[in-house]
Amino acid sequence: MPEEIYISVDVETAGPIPADFALLSIGACLVDNPSTAFYVELQPDREHFSSEALAVHGLSLEILKKDGTPAREAMQAFADWVKSITSKNQRPVFVALNAPFDWMFINDYFHRYLGVNPFGHSALDIKAYFMGQTGVDWGQTSMQHMSDHFLDERHLTHNALADAQDQAEIFKMILDQSPKFNSAE
Repeated sequence: MPEEIYISVDVETAGPIPADFALLSIGACLVDNPSTAFYVELQPDREHFSSEALAVHGLSLEILKKDGTPAREAMQAFADWVKSITSKNQRPVFVALNAPFDWMFINDYFHRYLGVNPFGHSALDIKAYFMGQTGVDWGQTSMQHMSDHFLDERHLTHNALADAQDQAEIFKMILDQSPKFNSAE
């Protein structure tokens, strides 16, 4: 069975769903070594946007139209990076805080532009993992709650790379505190 390599991923977008709104930035890093990182800002490939989404991260659609990386090129660069940090005996596992949101954009863009997702179907949600490990209610799995506990109250910047690195730090601490299940017992 391949060894798992956990890769923390965060995205910033122009809105809530990939069918109508563009993926604007991707940040990713190794959970075990957050300085091994990837970041790209994409040219918007859709015109729709949510003012609320843009206000959260502050990325400019006009600047990204001019200076962003075309989506196909960005996704190829991300796939190449994932491949470069994953040995042949490893399986990359996508890890995110509220993974369903980030995953739907990453999976959609990989399939739309490359026809394949290097993560396959391997996605792990930090919120759900934390809930299962600690027994807290879903409402206590927000980044705010977790950052108060794990990051000395450091909060999201809404820069995809910085947030991916913070998520990696949180997930590593949760993993280190988790009891290990031994299937051989």
